[in-house]
Amino acid sequence: MDREPTWPLTLYFDGECPLCAREINTLRGRAAPERLRFVDIRDEGFEPESMALTFAQMESLLHARFADGTWVTGLDATLWSWRAAGLAFWAAPLSWRLTRPILNLGYRVFCRWRPHLAWLPHPDGGARCKGDSCTVSEAEGAPHKRSSSGKY
Repeated sequence: MDREPTWPLTLYFDGECPLCAREINTLRGRAAPERLRFVDIRDEGFEPESMALTFAQMESLLHARFADGTWVTGLDATLWSWRAAGLAFWAAPLSWRLTRPILNLGYRVFCRWRPHLAWLPHPDGGARCKGDSCTVSEAEGAPHKRSSSGKY
């Protein structure tokens, strides 16, 4: 994107991804709502079809949309969300000509392996639980019941 962005940027993220949730927590702590908004694609009622996308597309890589309707995805979505949060210094290597190809390759590897990282601790802990059950991937086993302490 070569022109001045039209804020706010709406970032569509996977709230069940532990690493993604950590990044979103960082961004939420720094971003002003008039610059950056957040939508968890795992929330009930989220309908990617209303944006002419499928859930699989939304889940496959990070998506963000500016107020004027311009979409950015992948590394660009990360770059612009960090800029929106006032953290452009930390995201600068994502736009450098020499580092971008390497970081893009790393991002694609991360996207491929992200579903296998669900075992990592989630920063929201029990927030992934709804009611009395906590869902986990099939690889981890069946849904677990939460104890009265709110832990698995």
